[in-house]
Amino acid sequence: MKILGIAGSPRRSSNTDILLGQVLKGAECQGATSGILRVCDLNIMPCSHCDDCLHSGECPLLDDMVDVLKEIERADAIVLAAPLHFMGMPSQVKTLIDRMQVVWCRKYVLKQLPLASARMRCGLFVSVGGRMGERLFDGAEVTAKAFFASLDIRYAGKLVFPGIERRAQIQDDAGALQNAFDVGQKLMRDHSGVLS
Repeated sequence: MKILGIAGSPRRSSNTDILLGQVLKGAECQGATSGILRVCDLNIMPCSHCDDCLHSGECPLLDDMVDVLKEIERADAIVLAAPLHFMGMPSQVKTLIDRMQVVWCRKYVLKQLPLASARMRCGLFVSVGGRMGERLFDGAEVTAKAFFASLDIRYAGKLVFPGIERRAQIQDDAGALQNAFDVGQKLMRDHSGVLS
C-alpha cells in the first residue's frame, strides 16, 4: 500500500512537516511505501472559475495539478498536513484544494468517477494551531473533509494540536510524536476504516 503526504506548510521543517514525517514512518512500519508532495514547491495556478470542467470534466489549466492528481490516484491513504492560518489552511494549500473543482464536477455534475479507479482510499487531516480553543480546527477540518469527499476518499479523522506557536515546537513533545507514529500505523492497518 502507498501513503501520500501532502505537506502544506509554507516553510520546511515546520511542526506539520514533523508530524507528517512521523505518520509516514508509522505507516512504513506496517509495510507501506510513502511519498510527499510539498505544496510550496509546486506550480499551481488558482482556479479561474471558467466552468470548463462543468462540461468536460477536465481542467484547462495545465500545471503541476496534473501530477498531483496522478499521485493521489496511486495512493491508498492521503495525509493532508497544514497549519492553521487565520482559522483556515495556508493559501497555497487552499489553492490546491480549490483546483479540486474539476473532480467535484466529475463526481457531482457529470456523475463520473472523480479519480480513474474506484478503489478504497482513506484520508487523514493533520494540523497545528497557535491558539487554544475547543473549536479551533473546525473551519480547516470542514475544508479537509470536503477535499476528501470530492475525491471519494473516506475521512479517517484528524490529528491536531493547539497551542503550538514556535517553529518545530512539536519536536519537544514526545507524546505528540508517538501519537502521530501510532496513527500512521493504524491508518495502514485499518485503511478502510475510521480512526477513533
